[in-house]
Amino acid sequence: MTPALQKMWISFIAMGFMAISIFLIYISRYKSKGFWRGLSAIIAYILMILAGLIIIIVVLSGPTT
Repeated sequence: MTPALQKMWISFIAMGFMAISIFLIYISRYKSKGFWRGLSAIIAYILMILAGLIIIIVVLSGPTT
């Protein structure tokens, strides 16, 4: 697998993390209460931060040759 293709798949994983975190934030704010509310919010924000870091690394690593 070429480095460009690897970067593409890694960025798709980051976008998936973002989609999951959007869903979890919605669940935590509108559908759940108590312990589950806090747990889903914590997981959502961890996934969002992880996705952001992955995207920053992919972008700053520059173009592939």
